Amino acid sequence: MGQTVRIQEDVRMPAEEVAWSDDAPLELALVELRAANDQLQRALASRAVIDQAIGMVMILAPCSSATARSLLVDVSQHSNVKLREVATALVATADGEKLPEPLRKELRRARGLLHAENRR
Repeated sequence: MGQTVRIQEDVRMPAEEVAWSDDAPLELALVELRAANDQLQRALASRAVIDQAIGMVMILAPCSSATARSLLVDVSQHSNVKLREVATALVATADGEKLPEPLRKELRRARGLLHAENRR
């Protein structure tokens, strides 16, 4: 019989034991597919919150969706915070949460640049 290997796909989930046998390539493919599936699910969840934040910026700025996305990316890069985290923080303001001060500063700066470009 094969050896047992502990695999932890996600830190929030307990480690899963996989017994390697003659079907090791199939078992490895299954583990890889599960990891890819989890990654896709996280990406879809991130995409939804990013799209919501883009919509909020479009209303607040007002601007196109492409401009709103660029603004959020700019805020993300200048604040050194991942785009999905910037989006999550912005969307949370709709529920009364306060936008963290570093993000508030960067959003204000980015909006100022946007307005300056629109005046040209």
